[in-house]
Amino acid sequence: MDTFFLPVDAVPAGQRLLVCHAAKGPARGGVVYVPPFAEEMNKSRRMAALQARALAAAGWTVLLPDLAGCGDSSGELAEVHWHDWVADVQRCVAWLRQRREGPVWLWGLRLGCLIAADAARHDPTLRRLLFWQPPAAGKTLLQQFLRLRMASALEQGAHRGVVEKLRAQLAAGECIQVAGYELGPALAQGIDAAALRAPAGPGLVIWREVTRDPSDGLAPAGQATRAQWAQASWTVDAGIRIGPAFWQTTEVEVAPALIETQLPELESVEAR
Repeated sequence: MDTFFLPVDAVPAGQRLLVCHAAKGPARGGVVYVPPFAEEMNKSRRMAALQARALAAAGWTVLLPDLAGCGDSSGELAEVHWHDWVADVQRCVAWLRQRREGPVWLWGLRLGCLIAADAARHDPTLRRLLFWQPPAAGKTLLQQFLRLRMASALEQGAHRGVVEKLRAQLAAGECIQVAGYELGPALAQGIDAAALRAPAGPGLVIWREVTRDPSDGLAPAGQATRAQWAQASWTVDAGIRIGPAFWQTTEVEVAPALIETQLPELESVEAR
């Protein structure tokens, strides 16, 4: 594993922290991880690291970046735009392609799936996508994020309407504070407008959702989205894996079944 900073001239200028898990043995290709948002990113770091190590041991070079305004990368979250994150993913892909041969996968988790899909729409060569717990739209994730503030306010005896007030502040061009994160109106607007739309196909997306109960099956909310991807000439390999919702659990948890099955699934695709 190597940790380094990638210089960036564009706004927000400075550098992006990259953690690189270099391939061991014959190189198969590269994988760029696109993380989720806010505290979900922190809760998921262990899962991302474990999966990256497993892939690297099998010949994949994996990049785990801190996107602009996140972690140890340059920029303030309040000043970040959606397109800054898409550009960061494109920079990671370019870095990999300059140093490694073979196919490149974009691996997104939660909001990262929406960012990855947007990056793929800008680059017709990115036609291998791995989605973990993908949402159909960013609007849902933004609403869940704002509700964190509502829960805190209700504990303090505040009246209802907290989320509506926060949205009004964002619409007025103000930054808001939620769970220790300062969210700016530009990024909020980008998240709110993001949708899991399919780029022009053909391509392949491995779609995985995590549940503790195998009888749950895939979330019905994603059915229409998966159908839209299929109509756009994408092969959609969708399925569930048993495990905890590690991106939101109180304690840091992992879903071993998700990690154990991912490598053979990628190998199966490349063997076709």
